[in-house]
This record gives sequence, C-alpha cells and structure tokens, in this order.
Amino acid sequence: MEVSDNIASLKNLKGFDQIHPPEPKLIDSCVHCGFCLSTCPSYRVLGKEMDSPRGRIYLMDAINEGEIALNTATVEHFDSCLGCLACVSTCPSGVQYDKLISATRHQVERNYNRSLPDKLVRQLLFSLFPNPDLLRMLLFPLLVYQKLGLSKLVQGTGLLKKISPRLAAMESILPQITLKSFQDNLPDVISAKGKKRYRVGVILGCVQRLFFSPVNEATVRVLTANGCEVIIPKSQGCCAALPEHQGQTEQAKALARQMIDSFADTNVDAIIINAAGCGHTLKEYGHILADDPEYREKAEEFAAKVKDAQEFLANVGLTAKLSPLTDKPLKLVYQDACHLLHGQKISVQPRQLLRQIPGVTLKEPIDAALCCGSAGVYNMLQPEVAEELGKQKAQNLLNTGADLITSANPGCTLQITKYLQGKNISVLHPMELLDYAIRGVKLDI
Repeated sequence: MEVSDNIASLKNLKGFDQIHPPEPKLIDSCVHCGFCLSTCPSYRVLGKEMDSPRGRIYLMDAINEGEIALNTATVEHFDSCLGCLACVSTCPSGVQYDKLISATRHQVERNYNRSLPDKLVRQLLFSLFPNPDLLRMLLFPLLVYQKLGLSKLVQGTGLLKKISPRLAAMESILPQITLKSFQDNLPDVISAKGKKRYRVGVILGCVQRLFFSPVNEATVRVLTANGCEVIIPKSQGCCAALPEHQGQTEQAKALARQMIDSFADTNVDAIIINAAGCGHTLKEYGHILADDPEYREKAEEFAAKVKDAQEFLANVGLTAKLSPLTDKPLKLVYQDACHLLHGQKISVQPRQLLRQIPGVTLKEPIDAALCCGSAGVYNMLQPEVAEELGKQKAQNLLNTGADLITSANPGCTLQITKYLQGKNISVLHPMELLDYAIRGVKLDI
C-alpha cells in the first residue's frame, strides 16, 4: 500500500507541461563529465552542484520523469543560471544546454507560482525595459533625480539596499542621463558615403537607443562611411531578448512579430545590430516563432539576415581610412560579451577590426570567457552573485594595464562601469572607436 501511495504521489507532482519541455534526447547527450563546472559563473560563485549546467540537467531530467517537482527548491537553481552559454562552448559532447535552459525557463513561467515580491519586480522589468516609449517617459524624472544628487544620497545611506536589494541593484547601474538621451534624430534613410556597396537595416535597441544613443549614431556613421545605405524603420520596437531569456513566451513572440513586420519590404542586404544580447535573440527568431504558421518562414528569413555590426564589417571589409585615436600607442582590452562569444561565436572579428586602427595594441584579460554578471537583467534579479562576478571582471580588465576598455553590449558596459568607480578608465563600444578613427577624433587619455 505504501509503495502504491508513493507512485500515486509521484504522478501528482507538479512538473513540466507538454508544450516543448526540455527534450530527453538533448538531456541524454550530457555524459556528466563535469567540464562545464569550471566555466560556469554561477557554480564558481555558489559552489553547488545544482547551480551548474550538469546539476540543472539532472533536475530537468528528474522533473521530466516525475521524480521531483517544479517548485521553489528546483526553480531557484534554474534562476541562478545566467544563460551565458559558456558551458555550450566548453562541452566536449556538444550538449545544447542553451535549448534546454530556454525550454525550462518558459516552463517555469507557465507552471510555477512565484512569490508576490518576485512577481512585482519581474513585472516591472518586463513592462519597462522592452518598452522604449515608456522608458523615454522616465528620462526627465531620472535626470532631475540625478541632478539633485538623490542618487548619491540613496546609495550613500544604503537604505534602499536594506528594503530591496533588487531595486538597489537596478538603481546602482542607472547610467548618467544627458540631453543626448532625449534625442531621436536618426532619419529613416541615411545615404552611403561614396560608392554604395550595401543597403542595410539598423536595429536601435531599447536601452541602447535611450542610454547609449551615441553608440547607435557611431554605428550609422561607420556603416555609411564604408559604403552602406542605412534604413531605420521607425516602427521597430524591442528585439524580445529580455522576455525570451526569462521565459515570457507570448510577449517574446509578439515583439518578434513586430520587429519582422517593421523590416518587411525594406529590401535590405543585412539587418545590423550592435548589442550582443539583442543579436543572439534576433538570430533565434526562427526558433521563437517555429510554431507560428504565418511567421515561421518570415522569421527564418529575417534571422538569416541578422548580423552583428562587427561581424558584418569584418566580413565585407573596411574601406574608410582609419586614423590613430591618440598621439601615443593605445593599449585596448576588448571585453567579450557572452552572447557574442558563446551565443554567436563572434570573437575574432572585433579584434580584427580594432587592430586596423593605427597605434592600437590589444591586451587579453584572464578569464576572458567568464560572464561579467550582467546577463540581461540577472544583475537585478540575482544581485549578490552578479556583484561577485562584476568585481572579478572589472579587476581582470584593469589588471591588463590597458588604457581603455571596449565592450559591445550595453548591459556589460553598465555592469563593468559600476565596478570601475574611482578608476581612471572608460568603457567605449568598438563602433565608437571605429567612428572616432574614421573622423580623426582624438581621445583624451
């Protein structure tokens, strides 16, 4: 009787539903060798087997088999994953952990009832960050908040951190709001300089277009200087990276459809993105909309055209002349964004471009492939782990002795800058450096 009761209780365990659970075939490809452990940032900080890719795969398998439940004890281990995909690059067996954790996160959001505080914070993030129009409305209040010195006051007292570590983490990475943040002055069509070589579309991003608008402007100038006509559809919205990475299925699909529609009939040769996390998701549209009969083929065609700005320029070649950025040799350290390095396998191309700038020497940090802790909104949802990773990353970059850090993802830039406070070193996007080199602008270093 006791055995039958146990079997009955197992069958009643709350687990995954039948909508694309983690595939047993992909789970079985893991031979539990442990190569992933040393490259997993959450495991290196937390030191627990269940906070490693191998451990999470054990959990996925057990939930699939009805042996354990999808509950707080298991979800916390899935939530601790940064989704950096370093394990995918490391795994000798080719385990597609990216597909497994993605499927699991969508399952978690459908089948696990989070606590009220967790729900509220996540709702704030998913309502705010994928909505550039809403973000724009907050710019003026944030500008006043910073100009009045309230940010320093809040951080100095530490009160917000005691009330809500997550809100404190969000406040601490807030970039400096300037008048440029309010500008939206890129036209729909920008002509190529000289002979036209390509017609390309440019995606502006959400955080990128508001808090890092100079990066978008620099990207457009670099593209046009190298013979590209640039198309910027004003109907474009969020790329869906944040909701997709956090398992918000329907929001991700809706945003992907909107993006595809915004570039319909533009007849571009390539669709350019300058933010690593966005680029990885844009290239996954075929997977995100695989179950949508109307958009499946459109999504695959769209994704095939998506190119990271550095990937595209390295492939087609620079035609514009590059000038030195300083009057003396410049030591640069390039920070590999996880979704470029591990997600898109783009590592050589940025370095090839940067080395073409006269006088530049590239320095390489230790643990270059280890995540900085940003990981989309991870540094706001898991601030303790993110803080440890951010400190490590910043120190490793500083230890190279470089004069300047360059990073191709806005989240990484915000995270690294936070832990460089008090250090006389800046973080710039590679497109900004190429733009300065083309225009002959000298850096004050």
